[in-house]
Amino acid sequence: MRITLTTLQKMAQEGSRIAMLTCYDASFAAVLEEAGVDSLLVGDSLGNVLQGHESTLPVTLRDMVYHTQCVARGSKRAFIVGDMSFGSFQVSPEETLRNAVELMAAGAHMVKIEGGRPMLETIEFLTDRGIPVCGHLGLTPQSVHALGGYRVQGRGEDAGQLLLREAKQLEQAGAGMIVLEAIPAALAREVTAAITVPTIGIGAGVECSGQVLVLHDMLDIFPGKKARFVKNFMRDAGSVQGAIAAYVREVKAKTFPGPEHSY
Repeated sequence: MRITLTTLQKMAQEGSRIAMLTCYDASFAAVLEEAGVDSLLVGDSLGNVLQGHESTLPVTLRDMVYHTQCVARGSKRAFIVGDMSFGSFQVSPEETLRNAVELMAAGAHMVKIEGGRPMLETIEFLTDRGIPVCGHLGLTPQSVHALGGYRVQGRGEDAGQLLLREAKQLEQAGAGMIVLEAIPAALAREVTAAITVPTIGIGAGVECSGQVLVLHDMLDIFPGKKARFVKNFMRDAGSVQGAIAAYVREVKAKTFPGPEHSY
């Protein structure tokens, strides 16, 4: 039976942790589902791990539609979230709707949009028209140049309160789920307690409703230095399937992320 947004929201309310991983093709969609992953994020991180770019900015809507189609063909159970690529939603709400419709038609069950206050009108416009939206706060990779690099966000009283306020506003605008990236664990816990929709953490501590990692990072495939919040699940697993199953177990048991993966 297909996992739905209602399923994920019920899991969050009951305290059952959501295991999400990025996915870009049909084969891995099947492998991740077999290991018990609840949600597949067709992330614009494909720009880094598949296309070899230094950031997600060169990824196009066409790229996202193609990879969403691939994942959807290999998926039978998981809830599929598709990233809105850079430039596909920093436009009018009407044009964003047209772009979101393409992702949904490709097989996404929800679209993800980075940013807080500036995106509220667009999120409300989409959700009013039946497009489920996942928000994304904290470190938003498409804004890496504006943020001055890949830095932890929400530190300090003012920054923390702003992020908390934006999370509440995203929920009020209709967002059905919110990704929290690279923020202090204490702030992520406060945000999760303050809203009713699931929070998915990546470098945001263990108290979020669920966790997500980039597949190529947790399998130790992507070269170079890894972020603090990444754990190499391949080290002791012996196989790709074993590594993914270990990730799911640790997320469900709340043993990942540990303090060493948090800020």
